[in-house]
Amino acid sequence: MSSNSKDLESNQTHDDEEKPLLQATTSATAPTDDAAAQVSAAQATMAKAFKSTADLAKHLPTGTVLIFQILSPVCTNQGNCDNVNRIMAGCLVAFCGLAIVFLNFTDSFKDSSGHIRYVVATFKGLWVIDGSPPPEPEIAKTYHIKCIDFLHAFMALMVFAAVALFDNNMESCFYPVLSYDTRQILTTVPVATGLVGSALFVVFPSSRHGIGFPSTS
Repeated sequence: MSSNSKDLESNQTHDDEEKPLLQATTSATAPTDDAAAQVSAAQATMAKAFKSTADLAKHLPTGTVLIFQILSPVCTNQGNCDNVNRIMAGCLVAFCGLAIVFLNFTDSFKDSSGHIRYVVATFKGLWVIDGSPPPEPEIAKTYHIKCIDFLHAFMALMVFAAVALFDNNMESCFYPVLSYDTRQILTTVPVATGLVGSALFVVFPSSRHGIGFPSTS
């Protein structure tokens, strides 16, 4: 009997010693789980921010604006325009605007051999620019023109128009004498248009991979 009672006491003592250890282990792992959740949330936020930045780079007409900034001084004769220069400047703006609209309807895909093919979206499917065979009709239908394409083209065109209106050479060529109110409008409109356009591009992203941004899948 005495040996049995000693065994019971030893077992109770052993259980009492184990309980704090289990509690300590549970309390030690809880902060680790919280820290992991915080890290994963931060990583998700950073990934979303990087994706939004990539969408902006894809949708904003950065390349066309660069070409416009290079050719604008040549076409406008550094702002000292005559009739020929005004025609050239107008053609430059029209060409850049058409290029921006066109690029918003381009896309790309990888063919069976792994080569990237650039296409133009149509209402029924797509048109392969280089004349190579198109993908299967079921796949081609997924590239057709959508309403979001017109929104992206319109906003990109508005951003470019705001930059073109704010250009000093264009200003000197087409409207050299400005009132104070007009100058204030030309100062604020490009900034406001850029902010609104960037916000819409982030809220309504596109899955297209047009010229300059080829598909990786």
